[in-house]
This record gives sequence, structure tokens and C-alpha cells, in this order.
Amino acid sequence: MHTITLNASDISAWVSRLFWPALRVSGFVLSAPVASEKSIPGLVKILLTLGLALVLAPLVQVPADLSILSANGMLAAVVEVLIGVSIGMVVQVAFEALNFAGQAISLTMGLGFATFVDPMHGAQTQVVGQLLTIFGTLTYLSIDGHLMLIGALAESFKQIPVGAAHLDHDFPLMLVLWGARVFDTGLLIALPIVVALVIVNLGLGVVTRAAPQLNLFGIGFTITILSGFFVLLVSLGGIMSAAAGLFNSALGEASNLFGTAAAH
Repeated sequence: MHTITLNASDISAWVSRLFWPALRVSGFVLSAPVASEKSIPGLVKILLTLGLALVLAPLVQVPADLSILSANGMLAAVVEVLIGVSIGMVVQVAFEALNFAGQAISLTMGLGFATFVDPMHGAQTQVVGQLLTIFGTLTYLSIDGHLMLIGALAESFKQIPVGAAHLDHDFPLMLVLWGARVFDTGLLIALPIVVALVIVNLGLGVVTRAAPQLNLFGIGFTITILSGFFVLLVSLGGIMSAAAGLFNSALGEASNLFGTAAAH
């Protein structure tokens, strides 16, 4: 009968192989779409973090002289978390762009007051914004965006190894520029519906001017809301196609983000 002998150095090496990828994965879980929702229990997030870290551990090369108790180890730990947060945040901003488009549509339709507490984010949001976010989530899952994002996380361990990670000075600017480009896309998504509703409001203004006896407050609000829902229903397919293109761009940006940083 063979005996298994374990010593402190072996256990320390095993813990180190799991600890360092768990840091980057934990930042990823905190910011990635779907996984970061507040409706998901904390225990599930912890188990997801440990499961992904265990799967990705063979890809991680940890320097033998890297210790968490050293100054370099603490700095490397902070950088690992920031890398994981950045990968998930790039795609999360795309969802916020859809929410922004929904808010613009809600205000134009006259539904700016129709808000409710979103349990996923723990904040108030407009109903149209939540509707687009739900459809966007289904689109994101249908194109296997969550799997592609995990692939980008795995690729980041090859592009920027543990301990050798350093963020370029232009890295925050890259994230800001990407966020600005995404919100421009969100505005373009809402623009056709907003323009259609502005035309409806102009028509109501002309009718009211021609027939002052009509009660604009009685019929205008109803017409605006019905017109908004009609235009939203007609253009929903185009909105989801634009959302799919937005997610593909975000996933590509997440994959190239640290390739650019590593090149510097």
C-alpha cells in the first residue's frame, strides 16, 4: 500500500496555482454581464469564481519568487483584479448603452415617470430601458457572448502572465474612448424612434393649432404612447440586430484590449 506524503511546500504551490487566477476571475465575475447581477446569490458567484479558476489554472504560469506577502505580490494582486474587472466592464458598458437608449425612448414617449426598482441592479430604471436590456441579454446569450467573454479571459492569461502584468498609461483612456463610442451607438439605436415620435408631436401641435377646441392633454398623451409602442414594435428587429453588432464589437474589444496593452 502506497502512502501519500504531503508537505507544506506542495500545499503552498497548489494554493498559489489557484489563488492567482482566482483574483483575475473574481474581478471578472464582479463586472461581467449576467454573472455580476445582484439577483445572483453571493455563494453562486464564489462557486463560479472557484470553478473558473480551477479550469483556467493550467493556463497560468506563476513565477516561483512571487509571494502575496511581498510588495510586488500585493501590486500584482491589485493588477490581476483590475484586469478581470476591465474585461467584464467592456461588455457591461454595451448593456448600459441599451439602457441609455431605452431611457431616451421613454422620455420621448412620455413614459419617463414609469420607473420601477430593477432587482438586478438595485436601482430605478425606465420600463423601456429594462425591456431593451432583457432583449439584449437574450441576444447576448444567443450569440454565445458569455462563452466568448470567458475565452477572452483565458486568452488574457497568455497575453499578460501573472506577475508580469503592468497596465499601460493609455489604458484608462482606451476604456473611456470605448465607453464614449458605445454610448454613441446607444444614441443611434434610439434615434429613429425618437425622430418618429418628434414627428408625431409636431403633427399633434399642428392639429391643436388648427383646431384649438381639441383637448391636447386628453388625446396627445395617449397618441404619443401608442405611436411609441408601434414604432418600437416595428423597429425591434433592427434594434436587436444593432445590439448584436454592438456585443460583437464589445467582445472583440475585450479580446484585443490586453493584446494592445501587452504590446506596449
